[in-house]
Amino acid sequence: MRRDLRLEDNTGLFNALRSGKPVILFFVFDRNILEKLDDANDRRLNFIHKRLIYLKKQLKELGSDVLVRYGDPVEEWRYLLRNYKVSAVYWNRDYESYALQRDGQIKAILFNKGVEVYTFKDHVLFEKGELTKVDGKPYTVFTPYLRKAYEKLGYDPAWPDKPLQINSFPSEKHLEMLWKTAQRPIPTLESMAFREQSCPDVVPEMPSSRMKAYADNRDFPSIDGTTRMGIHLRFGTLSIRIAARKSAKFSPVLLSELLWRDFYSMILQAFPSVESHPFRKEFEEMAWENDPGKFAAWCNGCTGFPMVDAGMRQLNATGFMHNRLRMLTASFLVKHLLVDWRWGEAYFASKLLDYDLASNNGGWQWAAGCGTDAAPYFRIFSPDAQQQRFDPQFKFVRNWIPEYGTKNYPQPIIDHAFARDRFLHLAKAAFNKKT
Repeated sequence: MRRDLRLEDNTGLFNALRSGKPVILFFVFDRNILEKLDDANDRRLNFIHKRLIYLKKQLKELGSDVLVRYGDPVEEWRYLLRNYKVSAVYWNRDYESYALQRDGQIKAILFNKGVEVYTFKDHVLFEKGELTKVDGKPYTVFTPYLRKAYEKLGYDPAWPDKPLQINSFPSEKHLEMLWKTAQRPIPTLESMAFREQSCPDVVPEMPSSRMKAYADNRDFPSIDGTTRMGIHLRFGTLSIRIAARKSAKFSPVLLSELLWRDFYSMILQAFPSVESHPFRKEFEEMAWENDPGKFAAWCNGCTGFPMVDAGMRQLNATGFMHNRLRMLTASFLVKHLLVDWRWGEAYFASKLLDYDLASNNGGWQWAAGCGTDAAPYFRIFSPDAQQQRFDPQFKFVRNWIPEYGTKNYPQPIIDHAFARDRFLHLAKAAFNKKT
């Protein structure tokens, strides 16, 4: 178990349970990942830890358990093979570079021991190669990708009650094949150098009323109008197939957002260089200023642009940021402050509860103007215009910036017109230099 912390509609688990042999559930807190986290209060660790406790409670009622370990995953797999007679291993695929490297190492160990390995698609609807252009190449523009996805799903927004053509993997119907065992202790947060913190509920909810109103409410940060499904899709506490079926029924806009997620995952699979380089190579020539003081002001929500600052303070305090503000704050950092998009991407990666490499990378490259299907480099958000349009009464701003309107709130650290002209000049120069 990795990005699939659920017993329901779990592809790998479904196939393992139908193998005819007892199934051991195994989860490793990966030391190689955790040691790179610089915040002992990381809420994501709390979310995973609490979800595992929830799973253990579910499994106890079935006379089973999930074996949870902490350490280097290669060594933990060697531990498992020493202590259990394993004939086959099933897991759901991950597409990030570290995951691919780690899984390759573990596969080699398993193959050397004569253990069969079966892997499955689970946390996306479509993998690389499933949706391609006529010439077999991957899409790099979202709209034709979306049309192809709708076609593959048999989806028509005019007929929302028509079931999507998606397979089900009802693992929950075969749980009698789980390994029968007493409960084992789980590593404590403290033993992994983390502290207990509040975090979102580990049981996902998809209220129909919120989903129906999603298209109308999703752009206004003062309204609690988004689904908050991100963290559940990230860690697999919610099946993407279940989310897609319900979204199709209640909100075509929400279904398209889920397919943006698939699109960015496909881009990462097809073009792994985007993990550290711009998709549009012209941006390698960009003359970034990378002022540490301005970057710190952005991180701390002290730029003097209230909509930007409120978004950053929400992120720092909760680990969540409204999607409209993710676009605005990213655009501001890159196009106003002339800071390399990779700095902002890394900061979001350290803070977002629903951090997903593919989606975070895709979103930042879109905002910067250097990715696939990107907003053109000459499209530059005006923070004031965004404020007037999406928070005209300053409800969201005042909620996160109590000193707004007083002498304690900083003056803008840059002039919008100057910043806009400067970025346009430098971006154009970078494009001309590359061509």
